[in-house]
Amino acid sequence: MSYDKYAERNLRIEVEDEIALLTMDRVAERNAVDYPLHSALEESIAELSHDPAVAAIVLTGAGTAFSAGGDIKGFYPEDPGPMRTIRTRSLVETMVRCEAPLIAAVNGVAAGLGATIALMCDVIYMADSARIGDTHVNVGLVAGDGGAVIWPLLIGPHRAKEYLMAGKLATAEEAERMGLVNHVVPADQVVAAAREYGRVLAARPKPAVRWTKMLINQAIQQSVNQSLALGLATEQLASHTDDQKEAMAAFFEKREPRYTGK
Repeated sequence: MSYDKYAERNLRIEVEDEIALLTMDRVAERNAVDYPLHSALEESIAELSHDPAVAAIVLTGAGTAFSAGGDIKGFYPEDPGPMRTIRTRSLVETMVRCEAPLIAAVNGVAAGLGATIALMCDVIYMADSARIGDTHVNVGLVAGDGGAVIWPLLIGPHRAKEYLMAGKLATAEEAERMGLVNHVVPADQVVAAAREYGRVLAARPKPAVRWTKMLINQAIQQSVNQSLALGLATEQLASHTDDQKEAMAAFFEKREPRYTGK
């Protein structure tokens, strides 16, 4: 089966030895996720989930970044409206429901939505030079598109709040130490390490591997059901605050923001 159709939406897919390698390919934008790439990820992961020729999926970014997050310029139209905002939950739900094991190869910075995409994978390999964090609050938004769901499950609520409320980025060493990621490896080996684990899984009985994953993912699905809709709603509300508008203005004007608490 060919997955070349996703290349026009900046997602390269290669399948070799039962391992699908998905590469987000917007190098100039540090693989920031615009709407075409977002939909390509959602559709391709759903398709690969049921491809009998695929035993595991490795997800990485082209160039020196995994993903800098949602593309502020290209993810939403000027007035996205609530329906298109809520539509973003489908990628998280697709990843949680994906039967094929998802392995993240975090080759560089993973921020905001980029961090969520990495952490929604089943096993995470991270380059020793990379950093990861949900930085929504830094632009006046809520970590509502999945960060507030997955971080507490991985590292507990108190540590999750420490990072998400401050928009902090964790180094690879910190992320591994607190259990946010599985393994830290040299940057030039991160994709190879992820693929090697994929080959380990490919050598196991496919039904047993997939059903084990899906059984464990029931707990994640419960958290998605409980929190994701509210998270997206509060993120939408935050986008209408004065502080969020000021955060965006400061970002584009390359200056320090002046918040008023409104």
